[in-house]
Amino acid sequence: MPSSAIASARPPIIISETDADRLYLLAERAADRTIGLLEELERARVRPDHHVPADVVGMNSTVDFLDEARGAIRTVRLVYPAQADIEAGKVSVLTPIGAALIGLKEGQSIRWPDREGRSRDLRVLKVWRSPEA
Repeated sequence: MPSSAIASARPPIIISETDADRLYLLAERAADRTIGLLEELERARVRPDHHVPADVVGMNSTVDFLDEARGAIRTVRLVYPAQADIEAGKVSVLTPIGAALIGLKEGQSIRWPDREGRSRDLRVLKVWRSPEA
């Protein structure tokens, strides 16, 4: 499926102004190492921080999501690369799953390529916004 067809099938996403500003810089610097973060930022609706609903995944959010291919529920915290620690459940926004989750609301699903290039369906079940988000 062409990437434009996949992109058009993706759900609408919302990102706070603060996250958008920080993530654009990060994505541009890491463009050769990231899968889709810049593309996701370009299609996002950017809103003032205080206008982003609490059930939207942002930086430092803790997220329960269903990996539908594996039937597994995972809980992760979405962080910047320097804070990433997979053993502690801290996933970098530069990873395929991190880029897929940013901006999604509870209940939304997205089909996203994993590191091996296979498509995976991820569905957000619950979002906890961190006070530092």
